[in-house]
Amino acid sequence: MCYDVTSATKHKLKYAKHRREKPEEIAALEKELDRWLEQMPVLFHASGFSHPHLMVFTQEAPFTPQAMQWGLIPSWVRNREQANDISNQTLNARAETLMEKASFRQSVRNRRCLIYVDGFYEHHHHQKKIYPYHILMQDDSPMALAGIYDQWTDKDSGEIFETVSIITTHGNELMAGIHNHPKAKEARMPVILPKHKQDEWLADMSEDELQQAINTLLVPCESNILRAFTVKRLRGKEALGNVKEVEDPFVYVELENANPKGLFD
Repeated sequence: MCYDVTSATKHKLKYAKHRREKPEEIAALEKELDRWLEQMPVLFHASGFSHPHLMVFTQEAPFTPQAMQWGLIPSWVRNREQANDISNQTLNARAETLMEKASFRQSVRNRRCLIYVDGFYEHHHHQKKIYPYHILMQDDSPMALAGIYDQWTDKDSGEIFETVSIITTHGNELMAGIHNHPKAKEARMPVILPKHKQDEWLADMSEDELQQAINTLLVPCESNILRAFTVKRLRGKEALGNVKEVEDPFVYVELENANPKGLFD
């Protein structure tokens, strides 16, 4: 799954070039990102359960960065208690059941989005202990994750919440070596969309086109475009918190002989 990310640590030009093509478009988006990044905290490590705000590009505004809270709250939720409960269950949305789940099926029809992060973390289980891996793009570019979003209004306070879920799919070979939770039926990973397929996910679609897009776009990326390494503990007493050092490689001697298939050399 994907419950921990790093976001907004890269230079704004990298985000702009990853989202736009022409020099004038890149320059305009860079200015937008300047304003966006001034208002948003840098997340060297953020747990989804703390519901941080992430950088999102929506169907309605595909080239304007917006801040949305991680953990989708459907528009039909009745009250704050139900909203708090459901947002912990909707950090991720499985690609295979998007059209079936009440929390997601309306959003996937007309509220699709891209969620830009720098990378994500996943935990590896070994001899009853867990070891965090940091997963990044091989070329150090931002990750554009497929997502869905919704808007919920608290009827008691009038407060409006813009919220988002990260779509996950089957794990590729790299993630199969990392994401090995003993209770999970299979390895999972977020859907990482290459630059040439991002606008396709945001395009208007008929019901049949949407189903085809789910089948063809929401699939695992190739392992060779990613790199992964262990970092210090993200949870518990040893956790460093939201500091730059949390991203630094850290070697666990006990894992050296358990390196899955040599994928992380």
